[in-house]
Amino acid sequence: MVQSYAWGSRTAIAGLQGRPAPTREPEAELWMGAHPSAPSGLDRAGGHTTLDAVIAADPAGELGAACAERFGGRLPFLLKVLAAEKALSIQVHPSREQAEAGFRAETERGLPPGDRARNYVDDWPKPEILCALTAFEALAGMRTAAGAAALLRALDVAELEPLAADLAAGDGPEVLTEALAGILTWPAEGRAALIEAVTDGCARLAAAGGPYAAACAATARIAAGHPGDAGVVASLLLRHTVLRPGEAVFLPAGGLHSYVRGTGVELLANSDNVVRAGLTGKHIDVPELLRLTDPAVAVPVITPRPLGNGVSVYDSPAPEFRLYRGEPGPDEVTLPGDGARLLLCAEGTVELRAADGGVLKAGRGESCFLSAADGEVTASGPAVIFVAATGLGE
Repeated sequence: MVQSYAWGSRTAIAGLQGRPAPTREPEAELWMGAHPSAPSGLDRAGGHTTLDAVIAADPAGELGAACAERFGGRLPFLLKVLAAEKALSIQVHPSREQAEAGFRAETERGLPPGDRARNYVDDWPKPEILCALTAFEALAGMRTAAGAAALLRALDVAELEPLAADLAAGDGPEVLTEALAGILTWPAEGRAALIEAVTDGCARLAAAGGPYAAACAATARIAAGHPGDAGVVASLLLRHTVLRPGEAVFLPAGGLHSYVRGTGVELLANSDNVVRAGLTGKHIDVPELLRLTDPAVAVPVITPRPLGNGVSVYDSPAPEFRLYRGEPGPDEVTLPGDGARLLLCAEGTVELRAADGGVLKAGRGESCFLSAADGEVTASGPAVIFVAATGLGE
């Protein structure tokens, strides 16, 4: 199911699926999974249904007994194509314990499902991994305190000198949270002037080249897309990276981030929990974001680890998911992963063959669900595929 958000691309997902482009509305995400708010459609012998309904009817048969028991009969992952034309919100995701407590507290306060004031739309964590299909620009994790201080001082914005001094003198990661709080709660009467001065400073550093050029160019573009938003200044506290196609970034709970632009395959725990603090018209909760953010959390860039036969894995610690990439070629290759799997064909055409002899073909932009009952499945054909499975079999 395609999700239309203001930051999305009008061409990327349509192009992947072979549809006319540009589209009328920005298309930000293509969801493949069984999240209750947007479950995927599924064609089976009995007709058209939805993936969540199929799994609910036979959790152990569809997911596998171990997965059904561990995750309460729920498909534990959600596969997406994410296509960003401008920066997403500055955001953080909760751990399982934080999500359960937050969802329960908001429910007890009487916030109904779908209420815009909710931070927690479900009680699941949302660790995620994003693999670049194109060059993908991201702000992921926080800089060191010394690094953030040096960048703020390079901007030569007088209003930021007290923050820079605190960062330079700080002896723990909490000083980064304090700086982030100071920026996001900047007094309204001086906010516009601060953002203008920072934007001018970023344009100057971007044009001059040097170590801050790429990050400052990104912040200048963010300012153009989100005028007057304090998140423009806050973005400078985050680490800037550009993933090459095939590289990935893993976001654990507490990892502050904002995706800036590009197209990628995203795999995450089956949740839509996002706590935001800027660069968005959606609900913002600065105190809750500050409470959840762990400025010391590592946000690694991951290269795929070869498994043989054209298949590689993006290692990550989340038990809910594991992401695999494959280029099967003319010879049949056994698909990785145990139990239920989702498969996306990103290039070419792949032919899948189940243990019972059943055959299915998928072309570029098409996806399918492989249940635990399908057993061992092989793939062949000139294609690039992504396979989502749980991390339980490792």
